[in-house]
Amino acid sequence: MAEGGPAEEGPAGEAQAEEAPAVIGATVPTGFEATAAAEVQEKLGSASRVSKDRGKIYFAVPARCLPQVHRLRSVDNLFVVVQEFKDYQFKETKEEALKDLEDLVKKLPWTDPLKVWELNNSLKKKKTKRKKHNQQSSASKEKLNDDGEEERTDQKDASEQEDCAQAAEPASGQETEETGGVESQNGGDDNEQSEAKDELHGGSGGEAGDGKKGEGDAKVLKFRVTCNRAGDKHSFTSNEAARDFGGAVQEHFQWKADMTNFDVEVLLNIHNNEVVVGIALTEESLHRRNITHFGPTTLRSTLAYGMLRLCDPQPTDIIVDPMCGTGAIPIEGAMEWPSCYHIAGDNNPQAVKRAANNICSLLKKNENKESSTSLGIPLDIIQWDICNLPLRTGSVDVIVTDMPFGKRIGSKKKNWDLYPACLMEMGRICTPGTGRAALLTQDKKCFAKALSRMGHIWRKNQTVWVNVGGLHAAVYLLKRTWERAEEKRSFW
Repeated sequence: MAEGGPAEEGPAGEAQAEEAPAVIGATVPTGFEATAAAEVQEKLGSASRVSKDRGKIYFAVPARCLPQVHRLRSVDNLFVVVQEFKDYQFKETKEEALKDLEDLVKKLPWTDPLKVWELNNSLKKKKTKRKKHNQQSSASKEKLNDDGEEERTDQKDASEQEDCAQAAEPASGQETEETGGVESQNGGDDNEQSEAKDELHGGSGGEAGDGKKGEGDAKVLKFRVTCNRAGDKHSFTSNEAARDFGGAVQEHFQWKADMTNFDVEVLLNIHNNEVVVGIALTEESLHRRNITHFGPTTLRSTLAYGMLRLCDPQPTDIIVDPMCGTGAIPIEGAMEWPSCYHIAGDNNPQAVKRAANNICSLLKKNENKESSTSLGIPLDIIQWDICNLPLRTGSVDVIVTDMPFGKRIGSKKKNWDLYPACLMEMGRICTPGTGRAALLTQDKKCFAKALSRMGHIWRKNQTVWVNVGGLHAAVYLLKRTWERAEEKRSFW
């Protein structure tokens, strides 16, 4: 194998790899970089650097901390950084620029990042073995199908999630309103999606079968290169960069190119003059963790976590999502803040049913874990009318919800009546002085108008601009004033 290949196998090699420092890159919901950095500091004790390329943060940890890194709630995908160039000087002509990228492969310090990748793989294998053992010991075969097959389907759908312009199929369209972990800002000429898979790495995808382990031979790894490019000053496209860079990787390591059944995913992130080369540590986005029954506007779990964290939930807080849809926000809240009590509701019976199914799936999943007893989760769901909530005045500490954008759910016209009515009713149930709310919407004009009318009960503290499924949306962090909300009031 070429110099800089994976580390030696065996206990000594593993111990050495665990102590190796690793610079980890994480893609996060755009707009929630600071929230993710705060979580990394709190849970790992590491300072994070927010990238100029929105939707990414970087932090350094010992490789042995990888299990804790995978348990972060605010990150979508993880990769180990091979090398970062903050001011890469691209040559003017396409041929010279691409030749430079090819030559770069031989100069990169691959050894330690590949050790981290191997260690990450060994952790995944242990987790898979544990999961299989738990499923086999489960009394019902139905549970195995629910938790095993469903997750494998999700994994297949999500494995393409981060590919911006790399001749691969897009991710499953089930989650239609979501914030992209990597903001796709390809500079105009990068829309030739799904061109020719085989040419991407300068090798044929059909070679994948040759990567099998022969007797007495080391396994030949299969790989693909994903290029995410943003900026309008590049002379090349994402596909061209991935193809030529991939060809050089193949030549350097003697790996086999395979677009779908790969072992190693090499990432080439180009944002104007910033170039980051990395190796993926996640096969599927970490936001695909709680939801098995999807609706037309299912929110990413990572975005739900970010919204909840903005509200700084405290033990014994009552947290309400009055328009819960499939339950992404309350489920995330119940999992991460179990010392709070979470109430979810929706006026759509189908949405309530989906949310209830998601809660059941989560409870089954918890039963299959190593702990023999399952205590349930502090979450209730109910069908209700958002404008007439069956909750006592001033009884709620936190409100977190994804409001209808007026696109897939409702309409912009209806929002002009709905938004002020919602804000009034949410103000009624929220505790004066200490209550707070995080509300997500893309209908910013309508929300601003409604909020100006409700200024006596809600004060805006912060606005976080986010990308939700390609839509420019905002999360408004509101503080409840001390003024007592009237039970009924004319809005306009």
